[in-house]
Amino acid sequence: MSSVSSFSGFSGFRTLFYKEILRFWKVSFQTVLAPVITALLYLTIFGHALRGHVQVYPGVEYTSFLIPGLVMMSVLQNAFANSSSSLIQSKITGNLVFVLLPPLSHYEMYFAYVLASVVRGLAVGFGVFIVTIWFVPVSFNAPLLIVAFAVLGAAILGTLGLIAGIWAEKFDQLAAFQNFLIMPLTFLSGVFYSTHTLPPVWREVSRLNPFFYMIDGFRYGFFGVSDIDPLVSLAIVFGFFVVLAAVAMRMLATGYKLRH
Repeated sequence: MSSVSSFSGFSGFRTLFYKEILRFWKVSFQTVLAPVITALLYLTIFGHALRGHVQVYPGVEYTSFLIPGLVMMSVLQNAFANSSSSLIQSKITGNLVFVLLPPLSHYEMYFAYVLASVVRGLAVGFGVFIVTIWFVPVSFNAPLLIVAFAVLGAAILGTLGLIAGIWAEKFDQLAAFQNFLIMPLTFLSGVFYSTHTLPPVWREVSRLNPFFYMIDGFRYGFFGVSDIDPLVSLAIVFGFFVVLAAVAMRMLATGYKLRH
């Protein structure tokens, strides 16, 4: 009986995961291609304006420095957008009931939504990387750290998107969550600059931003230089993921704002 239940649960997870993948892939022009074009515009504008005027690390051109930041920013923003938009759309249209009725555990729901967000985030990040490496050569100093920070970062933002989607009751609330929390934390995390160029006070303030550790560690994987020890960053990012995952699964387990 337990094996049948386990198989049923796995099938439910697989179906929900597949549904979430199809949801964004069916409109890939909007969900994948558009963010890639946006990142390319950032690179063109900032790279052209600041190339030759700014050198963040010795021997690293500003355009080269910018590429990992743009890749990671795209991964984070799109992972958040995937899970948050799915939940809020399901709640507003009323079709969330078809997810809640089957015997899916909160673990299965969590991993289906978050893994789909990771897939979208990595797909967009890979697309950004492919179109930007034509501008300047990029090295790979620690490929495993690149993968680790990209996957963990996407999982964290997918989890944050899940929390935001559960909490929000309308699109305005979700937009406020994104505009007043996700966007500032992303842009103030060192995407376009290194924190060692900041005044000491603001440098310490930047250390309070968990997104900083994701981007700084991810960038280390390319250049071998960073503002913080990459292993310290990895530990902080992993700890942040564990805390957020526990919060999200608790919300799913209790049916917070889902089961009325």
